[in-house]
Amino acid sequence: MVEESALASTGGSAAGLEIRQLTKEFANFTAVKSLDLDVPTGSFFALLGPSGCGKTTTLRMVAGLETPTSGTIRLAGQDITYDKPYRRPVNTVFQSYALFPHLDIFENVAFGLRRRKRSEVERHVNEMLELVELTTQARKKPAQLSGGQQQRVALARALINQPEVLLLDEPLGALDLKLRRSMQIEIKRIQTEVGLTFIHVTHDQEEAMTMADTIAVMNAGGIEQMGSPDELYENPRTTFVANFLGQSNLIDSTIKSRDADLVTLDMHGIQVSVPTARSHADGDRGWLGIRPEKVLIGEVGEALDAPGNTIPGGVVTDVSFVGVSTQYLVRMPWGQELQIFEQNTGRRRLFRSGDNVELSWRPEYAFLLDAQQDANAGAEEDA
Repeated sequence: MVEESALASTGGSAAGLEIRQLTKEFANFTAVKSLDLDVPTGSFFALLGPSGCGKTTTLRMVAGLETPTSGTIRLAGQDITYDKPYRRPVNTVFQSYALFPHLDIFENVAFGLRRRKRSEVERHVNEMLELVELTTQARKKPAQLSGGQQQRVALARALINQPEVLLLDEPLGALDLKLRRSMQIEIKRIQTEVGLTFIHVTHDQEEAMTMADTIAVMNAGGIEQMGSPDELYENPRTTFVANFLGQSNLIDSTIKSRDADLVTLDMHGIQVSVPTARSHADGDRGWLGIRPEKVLIGEVGEALDAPGNTIPGGVVTDVSFVGVSTQYLVRMPWGQELQIFEQNTGRRRLFRSGDNVELSWRPEYAFLLDAQQDANAGAEEDA
């Protein structure tokens, strides 16, 4: 796990959510370990990780549904670590929606305002229904709505209370794939319009990358790496992040030299290089990483548009046509199979199993990770 402050990655905000040394111990294990985290006001923030990594426990402590063993939680400058859930300026949207089946949509959304005897209930509810595009459904019961519509009702009911933070606990898990993708865009639109802080817990990498401004990748109770989706994907700092967020080829290499701009490596007898800014290995060995879609595949001797690193001697061992791309496995001379994803533009022929090929990639797309880390870390968790 990367030993670096998780605070600097977001830029920080004194008015947002501040977590310091947050720990939650259960009888047989520690779910969250000395977690430090800042979530700036108005951001869409995701806690991403496999089951058991501590993300949901962290969310529940922020909501007041779990009591921390130690540490502090501050929101909008106020210490809320041990406040009762109803005293916290937060609302939670769950995967189950938790709508009142006997109330119509209007009254479900109005529930919190009526309970607190707020004025202008009708105006506020109508504004929320317009925001989530359910004005015409106001007098229907929840059972008459689709799953995606019910999720939007749950969002409206939470947002109408104007919380400092909206907590989203795997909110799209009950939806089918196509609806889930449309709801990702819809929730991001709503967050942008209302400008509130959203904290989204998910194990779905695509969901986090589609929706969040900043992602904290969690593993074993702590944060592996935090940053924007493109930063985490393009320049992972650990093998866990490289494998959990997408797929990576990790190739054992020996570091030959370092200078201000480039690290030069011996990769099984082939000289390759990595930008110094993408090198995260301190010793004399490392895992050279390259994403499958960054690898070009070609005929033996073919000029590939990726000057810098050309890898000869490959043999195609598997071909999977998946519509927008073809996914190849290519066995290299040192015995390792590398993954290559090639977009199906129609301009090139498909290779077949047994074809001899060469691979190539641009050095600026590669990254280097510490050889002491497990090359398979994170790979099984996203199954």
